[in-house]
Amino acid sequence: MTDQTDRFTDRRSAGRALAEAVAKLDIEDPLVLALPRGGVPVAYEVAQRLEAPLDILLVRKIGAPGHEEYGIGALVDGANPQIVVDEEMARRVGATPAYLEQEVERQLQELERRRAAYRTGAPVSPTGRNIILVDDGIATGGTVKVALQALRKSDAARIVLAVPVAPHSAIVALHDMCDETVCLLEPDPFYAVGAHYEDFGQTSDAEVVELLSAASANGRR
Repeated sequence: MTDQTDRFTDRRSAGRALAEAVAKLDIEDPLVLALPRGGVPVAYEVAQRLEAPLDILLVRKIGAPGHEEYGIGALVDGANPQIVVDEEMARRVGATPAYLEQEVERQLQELERRRAAYRTGAPVSPTGRNIILVDDGIATGGTVKVALQALRKSDAARIVLAVPVAPHSAIVALHDMCDETVCLLEPDPFYAVGAHYEDFGQTSDAEVVELLSAASANGRR
């Protein structure tokens, strides 16, 4: 963190600060899961500090028929991919079981393509594991919410949500979906995650591959 109390230098520095806070929880045999792309540099530092394996958790939106940008659910990557669907919303927009099956299959293929691009191999199963879910920050919390729902469905032993910055309202809303939350900054008023980083440039695919490869080379996967 910088000398200022409300900004981080970049994602890696935020990750180091977050790692110290997470280390105090003394979590036994944790598995660190990052939401790509921006969550990977943060999670890498957490995994390094805890000497824990690192993997990514990919989330794909399931869109409404004819309006893909309107999310009615999500597909969450994993050894057994989890589907989270708002059934009432799906009925309202006319998403039939056949449409949902087709859309899930399409998003499964995209998940496999992205995982192949990141060269991570098969996903690590969260079942029975102590999970630390990491992102570079939370704005609305939509992606984190479905990720937490999927992890709960996968029977993870313990789920800790760890982020450098988020609005207090988002942390409160997500609190009951995990066992513990760690958030370094909860600014009020909250404008944007990037406002609390000096450098919030887009994380590239190449950086994601590099960090995941480094974690794997360290035997932490």
